[in-house]
Amino acid sequence: MKPRELDRIDRRILRILQQEGRIPFTELGERVGLSNTPCTERVRRLERDGVITGYHARLAPASVKAGLLVFVEISLAYKSGDIFEEFRRAALKLPNVLECHLVSGHFDYLIKARISEMASYRKLLGSTLLTLPHVRDSRSYIVMEEVKETLELPVAD
Repeated sequence: MKPRELDRIDRRILRILQQEGRIPFTELGERVGLSNTPCTERVRRLERDGVITGYHARLAPASVKAGLLVFVEISLAYKSGDIFEEFRRAALKLPNVLECHLVSGHFDYLIKARISEMASYRKLLGSTLLTLPHVRDSRSYIVMEEVKETLELPVAD
């Protein structure tokens, strides 16, 4: 089944909800030119159709002792569907890992993790990431300044 095409109002709703996920439906409806019920129905449809996948509280990383951001490139010793699946299952269990992507290029996975300090980083790398199934090598990048970090996706007009 082909996904329903987003119209102008759907796109406006998505832009607003990305910035203000807790906006009341009455206010959202006013801003997009709909009454409360049609606005609510549109948002529910966007949720049912999987366009809106959830709502989240954005936390200040330092307030939960996760102020150090690191990226880690991981290379696996072997390449096969079973090996990738075994690594994927293990990586999904790591709470400090925010993102893990299978990528093309000189390494296999790119991991984004948040931790409290350098001692935690050494533990994350040595006792956790390097012990994941079939890891051959890693390269790490400690973030010195976070210039931009967003979850907002551009929604074209």
